[in-house]
Amino acid sequence: MNTISSLETVRVELGARAYDILVGHGALAELGPRLSVMLKRPRAFVLTDETVMRHHKTALEAAVKTAGIQLDWCSLPPGEKTKSFSNLEGVLDWLLAGGADRGDTLIAFGGGVIGDMGGLAASLMKRGMGFVQVPTTLLAQVDSSVGGKTAVNTPRGKNLIGAFYQPRLVIADTALLSTLPERELKAGYAEIVKYGLINDAPFFNWLAEHGQKVLALEPEAARYAVARSCAAKAAIVVEDETETGVRQLLNLGHTFGHAFEAANEYREDLLHGEAVALGMALAFRYGAASGITPAADAARVKDVLGASGLPVSLEGFDRERFTANRLATLMQQDKKARAGRVPLILARGIGAAYVHPDADLASVERFLATELAEFT
Repeated sequence: MNTISSLETVRVELGARAYDILVGHGALAELGPRLSVMLKRPRAFVLTDETVMRHHKTALEAAVKTAGIQLDWCSLPPGEKTKSFSNLEGVLDWLLAGGADRGDTLIAFGGGVIGDMGGLAASLMKRGMGFVQVPTTLLAQVDSSVGGKTAVNTPRGKNLIGAFYQPRLVIADTALLSTLPERELKAGYAEIVKYGLINDAPFFNWLAEHGQKVLALEPEAARYAVARSCAAKAAIVVEDETETGVRQLLNLGHTFGHAFEAANEYREDLLHGEAVALGMALAFRYGAASGITPAADAARVKDVLGASGLPVSLEGFDRERFTANRLATLMQQDKKARAGRVPLILARGIGAAYVHPDADLASVERFLATELAEFT
């Protein structure tokens, strides 16, 4: 991880497919010069959503103007429900109508939904066109924009149809986060905490002390937290690009969280990062209930996440929509579930996560029933 003036560069070392993640306040100014050396002709396609279009279109256009790059725009409605087959088809048709070819580049300019949609569309477009991530949410900057996972959702579950397809560049400009609602920032912060919980207890301790500075987008704190998160993810992706081993650790909290999102039908009253925060708190408590995780660590995770205003318990959840049986059934839809058992990411302590390969879903259902009963 190298520091260049006020920016930090995190390198994802994947041989011929290696790429840089530029992190810091004002990083967007680097897009034009970086993009110009990638393009065979001075134009690029930009996929975004209506909210980002309204707030940041002018900034992106200014970033590429000096390089003489023309932009062809497509905007979609914001929200998780946008990650659908019908919208994917629409994006591909837009690219085809615009004459896109394999020498062109698609810029995903938005949050995780746009990044996932853009990456999958780029992977499919004439068997693969160039792809650049310019994430505009904290969650996307530290998680979904890095590592090449792309997908759309189905009624049977989240991210079940997708591909691994790496970007050629990621620009994580923390200045773009200034227009985010506080709730969106907190949702992204959950993914930052995740890296501390996986294998970096000192980073978790730093966040416990400085997390409010990150949420306030103080430039140095935000840059440090985003860059350290990206470096942590990059190291894991390099070791296990297609998630057959250590990369599964990045799913800490996600198996629980995805079940809650699916049970909620991806409504906006439960954001992805909120579901992950809840999932991490539940994973630590399930570990404690199973004699794996120290109870004091489970309690501290709950306290640190809860202090940031993130959900950490099932208090207030609709008992008809969120039943233990329904949640366990949805966990069975996890891509890695087999015959009534599912791999869970659990922890022997803060910073000591591991893959528990065959958690019994019946025991998970009993645990969830106990958690729900606490607030009935």
